[in-house]
Amino acid sequence: MRTAAALIKTIRPHQWVKNVFVAAPLVFAQDLTHPDKVVRTVIAVLAFCFLSGAVYAFNDVRDVEQDRVHPKKKLRPIPAGALSERTAMISAAVLAVVALTACAILSWKLALIAAAYLVQNVAYSVRLKHIAFVDVGVIASGFLLRVLAGAAAIDVRASPWLLVCTALLAVFLGLGKRAHELAWATRSGSDEATRASLAGYRLPVVRTAMLFLAVITCAAYVAYTLDPHTIAFFQTDALVFSAPFVALGILRFLMLALWRPKDDSPTEAMLKDPWFLLILAGAVGTILFIIYGR
Repeated sequence: MRTAAALIKTIRPHQWVKNVFVAAPLVFAQDLTHPDKVVRTVIAVLAFCFLSGAVYAFNDVRDVEQDRVHPKKKLRPIPAGALSERTAMISAAVLAVVALTACAILSWKLALIAAAYLVQNVAYSVRLKHIAFVDVGVIASGFLLRVLAGAAAIDVRASPWLLVCTALLAVFLGLGKRAHELAWATRSGSDEATRASLAGYRLPVVRTAMLFLAVITCAAYVAYTLDPHTIAFFQTDALVFSAPFVALGILRFLMLALWRPKDDSPTEAMLKDPWFLLILAGAVGTILFIIYGR
């Protein structure tokens, strides 16, 4: 039981919420009312959750020595000795094989995208996460692959606007995490692995980039809602009324990442923040009502 609990903690189920991006094409293609496509999307989401878990386990094995000298990461199951490296690697392999097999059964395109996602994340863990700005770019491409996977699962074309908005939002969120890590390293005076991985970043530059991306992301979403093709596809121009929720969500994330940082990373803090969750519920409810409620 202790090993199972340690394994579950290692594969980080609380981080799997990022894989809801796989379901975005289902919602915006107006296919949420088609049970067969819902089932295919659910399988694709679960497959990416398994892949994410496999990557987290692999990453913790790779970084076990650095994590043992980190004040927070040393409490993770592998550096703490609650889960053996061998068990973690076997579990990662099993999760990856199950996920890729499920994707291959659904669609060869989905399987290729899932494999690309896995390879990219392994490369990120091994090397790319140590290269400033490249690491954030890899994170952003991971979100794009999630959206493309969702489109492949139900055999629809991913909207260019959806991809643009996803990419901008992903870079924004990635920089928010880096800003938090920089602030944490400064407060703690850490010169260990955390400092080394952030050597190419400067907090004022990251903050400026985040503010710029916040504006551009909101503008891109508004442009998407007012695009003639969008209005024709949904047969309404009302989708623009969801834009204030998007802007409020981005503003709230800025507060959590830059102006009121907590010990948790901003991506974790926002999932515990009642105001952000309220804004998120408003955005989801408004979008679903506009697309499906008429």
